[in-house]
Amino acid sequence: MRLLHTMLRVGDLDRSIAFYTDVLGMKLLRKHDNEQYEYTLAFVGYADESEQAVIELTYNWGTKEYDLGTGFGHIAIGFDDIYTTCEAIRANGGKITREPGPVKGGTTEIAFVEDPDGYKIEMIQNKSASRGLQG
Repeated sequence: MRLLHTMLRVGDLDRSIAFYTDVLGMKLLRKHDNEQYEYTLAFVGYADESEQAVIELTYNWGTKEYDLGTGFGHIAIGFDDIYTTCEAIRANGGKITREPGPVKGGTTEIAFVEDPDGYKIEMIQNKSASRGLQG
């Protein structure tokens, strides 16, 4: 078994695709319109779905925003250099919500960015990504 994808409902599919591809550097892997049920799915990721988990962006036609609630936390992505990545994200109009640096009480280096719909994305320095958030 393996993790296949995480689905996020989005209010503006083109804006979300631009964020995940232009700002975070993912590729648009596939996109499908379902006219009968009025929704569009777009899958984005760093590699093909056969190789690793991806993000499914779901746009329900006519729905511009969602109440994110308190149950969902964040998506985590590993980067070689979160400091340079945050600079590039900011230069591309992305919203950094936690500047890069060590996690409180530890040494794992993290940062957070927010996508256009308000979903949080944690960026973890690759050298410590597999250890989890520890000292």
